[in-house]
Amino acid sequence: MALPSINPTTTKAWKALQNHFDDVKQVNIKELFSSDKQRADNFKIDWEDFYVDFSKNRITKETFKLLLELADQVKLKEAITAYYSGDIINKTENRAVLHTALRGKESDVVLVDEKNVMPEIFAVKAKMKDFTNEVVSGNKKGYTNKPFTDVVNIGIGGSDLGPAMVVESLQFYKNHLTTHFVSNVDGDHVNEVIKKLNPETTLFVIVSKTFTTQETLSNANTLREWFLKHGKQEDIAKHFVAVSTNTEKVKAFGIEEANIFPMWNWVGGRFSLWSAVGLTVSLAVGFENFNKLLKGANEMDIHFKTEEFENNIPVVLALISVWYNNFFGAESEAVIAYSQYLNQFATYLQQGIMESNGKSIDRNGNRVNYETGTLIWGEPGTNSQHAFFQLIHQGTKLIPADFIGFAESLHGNKDHQDKLISNYIAQTEALLNGKTEAQVLEELKGQKISDQEIKDLLPFKVFEGNKPTNSIFIEKLTPESLGKLIAMYEHKIFVQGIIWNIYSYDQFGVELGKQLASTILEDIKFNTSENHDASTLNLLEYFKKFR
Repeated sequence: MALPSINPTTTKAWKALQNHFDDVKQVNIKELFSSDKQRADNFKIDWEDFYVDFSKNRITKETFKLLLELADQVKLKEAITAYYSGDIINKTENRAVLHTALRGKESDVVLVDEKNVMPEIFAVKAKMKDFTNEVVSGNKKGYTNKPFTDVVNIGIGGSDLGPAMVVESLQFYKNHLTTHFVSNVDGDHVNEVIKKLNPETTLFVIVSKTFTTQETLSNANTLREWFLKHGKQEDIAKHFVAVSTNTEKVKAFGIEEANIFPMWNWVGGRFSLWSAVGLTVSLAVGFENFNKLLKGANEMDIHFKTEEFENNIPVVLALISVWYNNFFGAESEAVIAYSQYLNQFATYLQQGIMESNGKSIDRNGNRVNYETGTLIWGEPGTNSQHAFFQLIHQGTKLIPADFIGFAESLHGNKDHQDKLISNYIAQTEALLNGKTEAQVLEELKGQKISDQEIKDLLPFKVFEGNKPTNSIFIEKLTPESLGKLIAMYEHKIFVQGIIWNIYSYDQFGVELGKQLASTILEDIKFNTSENHDASTLNLLEYFKKFR
């Protein structure tokens, strides 16, 4: 079953939304609350340990109805069925998209080329569990018979961002192992990590689907050379494991076949943390917590697959995002998590969202005549309030924002948590209400300043308000709730891709720069300079002066 290929702008719903936008583009959210006393209850989804409030948006009941009609008219239900069925929905790479199967139940049946892949998935999970338990317990030891103390994840893109984000987010649940992540081909990165390592007690996890990625192999070879200054060639087998599909290249590196964890073609890199790519996560927090992460994601999968669209969290968030992107012309979205544990979450989402939906060709092979993709950025609150919130509050750009909060603190410090959540709630209220000229005037009159000073200051202290936000309030940061949260955004990506009629799961835009880098590397090594523009030639000549 192929994905539907419908230009959204040709649907009745899109045209109705355009007309509707002309009527409501100046709408004030405060007035919507005033005219509908049930608005907060009408625009919320209360599901398991998630409370999603989307009432502080520039949408009316009519907007919401038309957005839901758009979802129906682009055949989103049929697309979701294809998504979960193992169909070749990544058509440009001739692959299924089945990261959801990685967190499915053992009794599920998911067919790829008419073969149920679930037994294979659970065999790999069993191998991950055994390996994790052996390392964490200290039964598996290094070449001098010492238990491991450190784990180094060597990968880039999805092989780094996903595991690094999850390990950081679940710090509270970590065991005694210290984890490090090496991704950048910048030699300073890997050498700074090396300074922290003891070769006798360090386990290296190389994550590369093809085992040909330049950055990953450069770092892996540098770490192997460093290791061999202390251990012998045969010791590599005790200290290096790999997650890859290329068994021959991995064995040539010196890694035993027993220490190779397989990957599958039907899992895109940016959605691969649920597979053996998550081995470092499993090592860091224990396999049981890794499994709870998968369980939480599976619960969100079921919600997305079965819930009606008006109460479907990923669908609703995606539709609201399309409303701002395609009708208001908002180019970016901020993701603000009120938890320091989630300080890498927005960075992780940048790859997932911008690599997936940063496309300009539709599923029919035509250039789109509408905006796709959104720029994603953010930092944890309350830090971000003292940084870029000025732009959101008083800047000229419309920046919709997701606010993510957790009701319970993990360490139980009630005073800190009360202050954190008061900021979490207050910021969305401030963005909604702003501060009127009358309010500012009254405030200034209470200060000991002249009428002229009041007049001069007045315009600078007015806040327009009417800034849209979603509040995603979660009971507590656990492996399960984190799994739900990540899966929620994955499904939001999918819905947006279906509406925009693009293929979300290829990433050809990543390849061009890599190809050209290989050519330029040859120029640097052999002191040649061919087939480049004048600017590139000048940059090459400048660099060669320092070699």
